[in-house]
Amino acid sequence: MYKLINSCSKSKLIPYSTLYKSSNWVSNEISKYLGKDSRSYSSSESSERETIKYDVVIVGAGPAGLSAAIRLKQLCQQKDADLSVCVVEKGAEVGAHILSGNVFEPRALDELFPRWKQEEAPVDVPVTSDNFWLLSKNRAFSLPSPFDNSGNYVISLSQLVRWLGQKAEELGVEIYPGFAASEVLCNENNEVTGIATNDMGVAKDGSRKENYQRGVALKGKFWRVTLLAEGCRGSLSEKLIKKYNLREKGQGQHQTYALGIKEVWEIDADKHQPGFVLHTLGWPLDQKTYGGSFLYHMKDRQVAVGLVVALNYQNPFLNPYEEYQRFKRHPAIRPLLEGGTVLQYGARSLNEGGFQSIPYPVFPGGAIIGCSAGFLNVPKIKGTHTAIKSGMIAAESAFSTLQEGLKMENYWDNLRSSWIWEELYAARNYRPAFEYGLYPGLALSAVEHYILKGRSPVTLNHGKPDHEATREAQLFSPIEYPKPDGAVSFDVPTSLYRSNTNHDHDQPSHLHLRDPTVPENINLPKYAGPEARYCPARVYEYIPDETGNLKLQMNAQNCLHCKILCVQQAARACSIKDPRQNIEWTVPEGGGGPGYTIM
Repeated sequence: MYKLINSCSKSKLIPYSTLYKSSNWVSNEISKYLGKDSRSYSSSESSERETIKYDVVIVGAGPAGLSAAIRLKQLCQQKDADLSVCVVEKGAEVGAHILSGNVFEPRALDELFPRWKQEEAPVDVPVTSDNFWLLSKNRAFSLPSPFDNSGNYVISLSQLVRWLGQKAEELGVEIYPGFAASEVLCNENNEVTGIATNDMGVAKDGSRKENYQRGVALKGKFWRVTLLAEGCRGSLSEKLIKKYNLREKGQGQHQTYALGIKEVWEIDADKHQPGFVLHTLGWPLDQKTYGGSFLYHMKDRQVAVGLVVALNYQNPFLNPYEEYQRFKRHPAIRPLLEGGTVLQYGARSLNEGGFQSIPYPVFPGGAIIGCSAGFLNVPKIKGTHTAIKSGMIAAESAFSTLQEGLKMENYWDNLRSSWIWEELYAARNYRPAFEYGLYPGLALSAVEHYILKGRSPVTLNHGKPDHEATREAQLFSPIEYPKPDGAVSFDVPTSLYRSNTNHDHDQPSHLHLRDPTVPENINLPKYAGPEARYCPARVYEYIPDETGNLKLQMNAQNCLHCKILCVQQAARACSIKDPRQNIEWTVPEGGGGPGYTIM
């Protein structure tokens, strides 16, 4: 396995065995290949950990993080300033952990790169038709489409992010894929000074392997700015939201979530309609479970097919993965897929709380941007454009902080005066309307969309947190799902293989039970062991021990980093769907997880 080390002018392919062979590799290699212009290096601040200082440290090479880095460097060019900017990314390469629908609204990209078409951004399939269906078990009823996707594009977000990464490097941003940010670093005044990556080369038993490498500290300089762009429920972001009470200082309501499951298919040419967009509601989900499907025709005979299930569903027997397999068997969907080939599979969690759940995004020493803060527009089913814009706003505020001595709190003020705030405020009542069920939700959202147009005098509240919504198994009957047919529906191992997921088996598990007795004493008898069903990668299984009693087994190597169960937790008492919030997620070795290329 190899690592590609990039700068704006040089690239070097280095084997992983070389990458971690010495404790001072990182600073030596960065110094050698990238130069020491505006960065500073130190090993004295920690007895073992190398420290590298930048003006701005960004965690996460997604749309928000890369857009922030790009905007900072653009401002440097415009105002003749020199700021060092680095982005650390836990995926093996930029884009490897990026998954989204994605019908892309280019509004923010127009602002970031007005000439993106001439610069060959991978945004080239305009939406040609917009369809909205209500599904019953055997029929599809066409409804007026509430979406306005004119001017939007069907894209692969992982490919767009790769393009943004290239643009960032051309501007001088330093990107380090394969390094997972595992720790927030603070000074004696409780201000964030940067982050540290996790140690590499640690065996499952905790011993150090031959390729052991101490984690690296990436810190801000005197005027320090750290931007967290980890995506939905990022581990460091959630830690800081709790530490500084940012949820309460913001809009105040808890966040709500959904799980999105997606495949990219290659279908017959005579069935392919580039730019065709379809959304559905109804079957296979019950009327009390919010969710729906999407089907987008991309280029090159590719079709993105997916199902989104809100995680406040009540029935512990519901299995989102199996619901997705059932959806593909629908008479209106199956004919399109038959004869085709699945190219890639993946899953991820989504923020659905919207306006009511936005935290105060500024902490001492930095800010939270993109989906880590929760800027998804639920009725649009879009968050990429708001993520990019939030990154740009944060970058402009960080630049003013570093160059003009202004406070980073300007990010909050500028955010509230931007079109992000206007858009999310107008959309705020759509998701909570469905707390009353499918048809009342459709009626209320229709009034919001067609009559009130987002100007309702009231703001609806969200229901229970997702983990509290799960009801006891005795109130429901088990759901009998059909066996996979191998044509349009598949078992979990087959899908997992298509995600290109890989973790080093000889490393400590990144999944931990706070109380190891909870699965067998509470989750299994009371909720029928829901962990085995709501994970889309079969990370959690109940298997009999030598006495025949069922015990929970965790297959950490299967993890898709979708965050549904433990949502990138870092020593905090919250999870999305686990009824007792008993599962703790710690950062695995960088470079592991899925390897998405067209998602």
